Amino acid sequence: MTFTAIDFETATAFHPCSVGIVTVENGIIVDEFVTLIKPPNNLYSPFTIQVHGIYPRDTVNAKSFAQVYPEIQKRLKNRVVVAHNESFDRNVLAKSMALYGLDYDELNLASRWECTVKIYKAKGLTPTKLSDCCREMKIQLNHHEALSDARACAKLYLLR
Repeated sequence: MTFTAIDFETATAFHPCSVGIVTVENGIIVDEFVTLIKPPNNLYSPFTIQVHGIYPRDTVNAKSFAQVYPEIQKRLKNRVVVAHNESFDRNVLAKSMALYGLDYDELNLASRWECTVKIYKAKGLTPTKLSDCCREMKIQLNHHEALSDARACAKLYLLR
């Protein structure tokens, strides 16, 4: 059970304002990384602020995605990547990389990541929001906080 779980919080569309990454080696969490990210022009949707509580004032002095990317790259490259609703997080990563001229293929990731939504849906759990899965599996969660979400996703994947 060696993999990396990731969660992005976004400011608008696919522009991240936070990322949480949890590295698991042989079933044990060995590294956790979280950072705020300044989205382009530090623009936010009122809806996303309501979801995660991150405001432009929180990221005005944060690093851009391109500046944070080396930390993301060293944690994801050549790894099995897990996310809750993987298509969302995979698209945030791929589109952000494209925006900054970074080559997604260099990460050497599977075209589809492991998805805890799909895993728990297949087990018959409904609904399959992260908060619902965590409540059912008795996993602590501070929902929409990137590191808490990534950690919870890693624990869900370990319990699958």
